[in-house]
Amino acid sequence: MRIVITDTGCANIASVRYAVERLGYQPLVTADPDLIRQADKVFLPGVGTAGAAMEKLTERGLVSTIRSLTQPVLGICLGMQLLGSTSEEGNIELLGLIDTPVQKMTPDGLPVPHMGWNTVEFTADLPLFRDIAPQSYFYFVHSYACPVSDATAATTTYGEAFSSVLCRDNFYGVQFHPERSGKTGITLIKNFLEMKSS
Repeated sequence: MRIVITDTGCANIASVRYAVERLGYQPLVTADPDLIRQADKVFLPGVGTAGAAMEKLTERGLVSTIRSLTQPVLGICLGMQLLGSTSEEGNIELLGLIDTPVQKMTPDGLPVPHMGWNTVEFTADLPLFRDIAPQSYFYFVHSYACPVSDATAATTTYGEAFSSVLCRDNFYGVQFHPERSGKTGITLIKNFLEMKSS
């Protein structure tokens, strides 16, 4: 199986690669549009700001490439947010693959960024969630979030509920870091890799 981790130039690529390698796969980290298109599974990792990430994707000619993908794609943290329509972080346009805005978190009296372990409540039945108990804990680090919408597959509450998992067609996004979420996170990555391509 050809697994690509899209080289978005961000810091969590190595930890995503290590998590995939622990499952016995050999992922390729690349920004080559042809290799990304040929992959069976594509990871879109991201940390940092939406503006800088979109700039990097544009510089590398990857915006149209990602939009054209038909195989399963998993956006992680900022990578999930990039799948959305617009971000309040710099008022920029994102990839527009999932019709949801990305908004600054304003939880009453709680510190931002939302950092640490929190529960995820599944609101849809996805292969991504196989063998993962309801209300499992995952590791989060973020200051922006997608509101609950019809693309929401799981929610997390930090002051108010937000989308911790999004799904639209072949595009999946997780706001948490599965690669830093212990055995449960590895199970989610395994489920993604074992997912059948449509």
